Amino acid sequence: MASTAEIGRRGEDVAVAFLEAKGFRILDRNVRWGREEVDIVAFEPTPRNDGGMIVFIEVKARSGTGYGRPEAAVDKPKQEAIMRVAEAFLHERRLIPSPTRFDVVAVQFGPGEPEVEHFENAFGYFV
Repeated sequence: MASTAEIGRRGEDVAVAFLEAKGFRILDRNVRWGREEVDIVAFEPTPRNDGGMIVFIEVKARSGTGYGRPEAAVDKPKQEAIMRVAEAFLHERRLIPSPTRFDVVAVQFGPGEPEVEHFENAFGYFV
């Protein structure tokens, strides 16, 4: 049986492949600010490629349903932590003001291919 850390790493890898297939460009992974972290920072271009949005993505992966759906683990304190990391990331890279949103990618491992669900604008925008 895989450890929680291994499941998390595999989940992030699955999420990155999923997002890249949707046209996202991965800017960074495992961005930390203090003790807080966001799993993926990506850029989603507009369909006409004349702009886009910076997307902070929390990945939650599970190998079973005993602890509920993966996306349910992104509670209010986790959302607030991700927002703090996002603010620091944008400030450090002089990207304020950039259109920004927060997504969650849930990865459920089981027999066969992992089930991936993408929740766009899961808990708000930064402008």
